[in-house]
Amino acid sequence: MREQQAIVIGLGQFGFALARALAHRRVEVLAVDLREDRVRAASSFVAEAACLDATDADALAKTMPARRDLCICAIGDESRDASIVCTALLRQMGAPQVIARANDDLHARILTLVGAHKVVNPEREFGERFASQVLHRGIIDIMHLGSDLVISEVRAPSAFIGRTLGELALPRRFGVTVVALRRGDQAAITTPDPKTSIAEDDVMVLVAKESAVAAMIERS
Repeated sequence: MREQQAIVIGLGQFGFALARALAHRRVEVLAVDLREDRVRAASSFVAEAACLDATDADALAKTMPARRDLCICAIGDESRDASIVCTALLRQMGAPQVIARANDDLHARILTLVGAHKVVNPEREFGERFASQVLHRGIIDIMHLGSDLVISEVRAPSAFIGRTLGELALPRRFGVTVVALRRGDQAAITTPDPKTSIAEDDVMVLVAKESAVAAMIERS
């Protein structure tokens, strides 16, 4: 099975971190930026790195977007116009999946209009996730699934220690479903049994409404 191929355009904090994370997941990444220092830094961990202007159609065409599994326009605060032009060019060149970074709602709407398959606002998304962690200290991480459901990683409350999932009856009491448990460095238990006891330092992976997770933590 061949490795996935991706282009990450724009190596600010978000783009640089994204390129590194994809490379560590064995994605063949081409990292692109106008600044030579950023390209040079990324070249230490990506498959390829190129210093070019992604708003120049001829230069961008040389990266062969149509042959990549994923093209990410991560140009951020440096230039909203450049991100719009780059996104439009990627679509015109036949990129099969284009993800673009937006700074605000208007920017997001324009990126969608010019053809982005998906638009992300990493600052807003991180802020929303971090708010949950600040308000409820047991929450390690949270990922939204649509408008109302979330996947949450939660440290098992002390009141749960030594009790089984069947005894806790979390779906009935709180509308929370435990889909996995992470115990220390062990692999996750992907299908927890009702007879599974919660141990100290267990991390519970939950699917529920965000308000249900908060209620479970507050009342436990």
